[in-house]
Amino acid sequence: QEDLVESGGGLVQAGGSLRLSCAVSPRTSTVHAMGWFRQVPGKEREFAAAISYTGDITHYAEAVKGRFTISRDNAKRMLFLQMDDLKPDDTGVYVCTGTGRRLLPSLRFGEYEYWGQGAQVTVSS
Repeated sequence: QEDLVESGGGLVQAGGSLRLSCAVSPRTSTVHAMGWFRQVPGKEREFAAAISYTGDITHYAEAVKGRFTISRDNAKRMLFLQMDDLKPDDTGVYVCTGTGRRLLPSLRFGEYEYWGQGAQVTVSS
């Protein structure tokens, strides 16, 4: 059983939108800072966005600034990534991450001890 479970991926045309969701398992301890990373075969895992536990601090990769919005609902133990104006370069598996060890978001995957299986996002041109 995974600690984090993503949903909402799919195939969309360039310029379209998708909203990814990430559910924290009931058996998982409190998750503070959370983030999204993108994996593409043959490339290093890339940071996309991250958010603090309270949601007031967010970080975005330069490539997605102004197009992606990360948010969370702690009462429902959910993380979201709203992706607008999608481009073919956004294609990849988006992995939800979380940590119980820090409140502030990190851009480094190694700072997170929880992650999900990922959600495939494919953007056609």
